[in-house]
Amino acid sequence: MLARKLPGVVLRRRTCAPSSSARSRKAATATVAAWGTPSSSSSTSPFGTSSSSSPSTPFAGGPSPRPTLAVASPPRFVARRRKSTAPVDDVDDVVEDRPPAAIPPVGDGYLGKILNAKVYDVAVETELQHAKNLSQLLSNTVCLKREDTQPVFSFKIRGAYNAMASLSPGALSRGVVACSAGNHAQGVALSARMLGCRAVICMPLATPSIKVNSVRAHGGETVEVRLFGNNYDEAAVEAKRLELEEGLAMIHPFDDELVIAGQGTIGELLIEQVIDEDWSLSQGVPLSRSIEILKKSVGHPVDAIFVCCGGGGMLAGISAYVKQVRPNVKIYGVEAADAAGMTASLAAGKVVTLPSVGLFADGAAVKTVGTETFRVCKKYVDGMITVDTDQICNAIKLAYNDARVVLEPAGALAVAGLKKYVEENNISGQTLVAITSGANMDFNRLRVVSERSDDSERSLEITIQETPGAFRAMYSKIWPRNVTELTYRYNTEHEANVFVSFQPLVHVENDFEQVMEDFRKDDFECTDLTHNELAKTHIRHLAGGRSSAPHERLFRFHFPEVSAVLVIRCTGIQINISTLFHLLVPGGAATLLGGPQYEVEYFTLSLQKLWR
Repeated sequence: MLARKLPGVVLRRRTCAPSSSARSRKAATATVAAWGTPSSSSSTSPFGTSSSSSPSTPFAGGPSPRPTLAVASPPRFVARRRKSTAPVDDVDDVVEDRPPAAIPPVGDGYLGKILNAKVYDVAVETELQHAKNLSQLLSNTVCLKREDTQPVFSFKIRGAYNAMASLSPGALSRGVVACSAGNHAQGVALSARMLGCRAVICMPLATPSIKVNSVRAHGGETVEVRLFGNNYDEAAVEAKRLELEEGLAMIHPFDDELVIAGQGTIGELLIEQVIDEDWSLSQGVPLSRSIEILKKSVGHPVDAIFVCCGGGGMLAGISAYVKQVRPNVKIYGVEAADAAGMTASLAAGKVVTLPSVGLFADGAAVKTVGTETFRVCKKYVDGMITVDTDQICNAIKLAYNDARVVLEPAGALAVAGLKKYVEENNISGQTLVAITSGANMDFNRLRVVSERSDDSERSLEITIQETPGAFRAMYSKIWPRNVTELTYRYNTEHEANVFVSFQPLVHVENDFEQVMEDFRKDDFECTDLTHNELAKTHIRHLAGGRSSAPHERLFRFHFPEVSAVLVIRCTGIQINISTLFHLLVPGGAATLLGGPQYEVEYFTLSLQKLWR
């Protein structure tokens, strides 16, 4: 052993087979129970509270509020914790020698709870991956904390297992109950199987079968899925009834100290490369019990961490730890703009309930954040960022480019928030970390993500005269920009409304605004629909229906090089060629659906001439 037995240190010996990364580690591991804090950093939270990390009172009986760690030879012992994915039943000879005194309170007590959280019998130490493409795009060093690689493809396993593993034997024998339609349910199910306890998971009747089956697969015979109610609130009533009538322990998805502490271990691996050992020992901060984000850094001090926020459990846990270990690191929560409960609560100074929430990022769609998570976030979080559906879809695409993983919308919130933060504040040269918190993507949503993931796309509604040549005049103002979608339907003999999406020229400043100005100079009415949710979700798909135009026929064309082909070939026919026009560019080719209004024979001859 490399260290003497120290007061306040728990030595554990495990007989289970370590993971591949743990085989190279020392057999003896140390859990630090006594902890100091770094030097004070008296920063004021934007929500009106101090984020100073110094404890208000020194340790009981201690001469100094920042005791240093006593170390034997060699002078810089780095205690490490071994991770294990073996079932708990296989770990039957854990030897503990705990000090007689309880862990002294530090700050609000979350340091001790996080340091002693029981998560690694089922959770894994996830990778902190350098996102090369995203780093180049944003001119910063960007890293992704890959919580989507947990056994349940979500960070939720940490908090669920920590809460359940901390129950008394009597409570565990009676079983647990939880209410969730998503990742928390899977975390509770797997934890129940690992601990060998009964679990009842209440889910709404409308829960997709893929999620119900996933929960059953993770839980096995000990887990009962009970479908009840038309929504989450009704299912939660059933879960509460089971808690009261059957004595089951409620495992809350976020508003529970042990759940918060479990999520806080996401930080548990980084300081090893961010903080040098001299700083660590002088401040009483052992390198072994550092948060994962900090220890797994790419060698640069982390400037900011971006965390998805639904109910606030993960945001509260990570911020409570990081701000007491590295108070200079900024912590930002990221929410969907249509489900920004924590943003609204922090702005109001109290927990508020949203009248409704959007469901695109369903894993973070919470009307009311937790009371405890709100208290912790108000104390430690530096700010909140909200992102819309387009920004979330773009973040899914960016994460896929670097990690080759399709994140669920809630799992990509932190990436979207990081990108928005960098662009709005002109940040460069910093080291930024985003938590990719889940990858339980509903396959049916991939079409929406694909359609709306291009953040360079801008959309316009343009009114043109219903006369031959008007379409060509309109398109000439967009050319040579790449058109990604164009929709038109003949309605009256006087005017036509066209929906068009295109990519402005990247090397021209304010190019989109210049296009709109050119339209207006020539008396074209145009409206920017880029951020109009109704238009992007529904109106763009509504072109069609019956037309009074005579001799209408439908033709479908498939061709590459959409920009050149569209203007040179299609507009080369000097007649009113379309009563219905729908152009969609899903990739390198284009599909055009058109309806000629005039003689089909003449139209066919024109096509033969142009497509030689």
